[in-house]
Amino acid sequence: MRRWLDRLFLAAGAVGAGFIVLICALMIAQSVMREFGLRTGAINDVVAWCCAAAAFFSMAHAFKHGDFVRVTLLLESVPAGTRRVLEILSLLVGTVAVSYLAWWACLFTYESWEFNDIAQGLLPIPLWIPQLSFAIGSLLLWLALVDELVLVLRGGVPTFVREVQERHARGDFSSDL
Repeated sequence: MRRWLDRLFLAAGAVGAGFIVLICALMIAQSVMREFGLRTGAINDVVAWCCAAAAFFSMAHAFKHGDFVRVTLLLESVPAGTRRVLEILSLLVGTVAVSYLAWWACLFTYESWEFNDIAQGLLPIPLWIPQLSFAIGSLLLWLALVDELVLVLRGGVPTFVREVQERHARGDFSSDL
């Protein structure tokens, strides 16, 4: 199960990175098209949707690799037992908050599909298509939080802490800037 989850989160990060590459390609294409006097208005809609998709698909991967902004000043100054309790409380609060987000994201996307909402921009596509990245990304983040919560409840070190410690051991402090 561990390998499957790690691959899932890695794949989600790769999809998010793919959307960033697509944004780059679309922006370059838009610049070239403008030089030839072609209309480019719909590209702005697609780029906006790709930005959201890149953010939401990348969240679980970023969380698992310690790339989320975390305030560790308190955690680093308390004893190990207290730190563990605070990590569990943080993961519980995060899990509840993201559960709420994921529920409403999925419901929102479903309702867009059910009512056949169409995008209001220059590209009239069903709105549930770009919203799907919001729903899937929030579900993946919820899964990552539950995974970390179970790991910590079993007495393990959170993956995001271990990843940062491994980077520091290699002399890589770039994420701390």
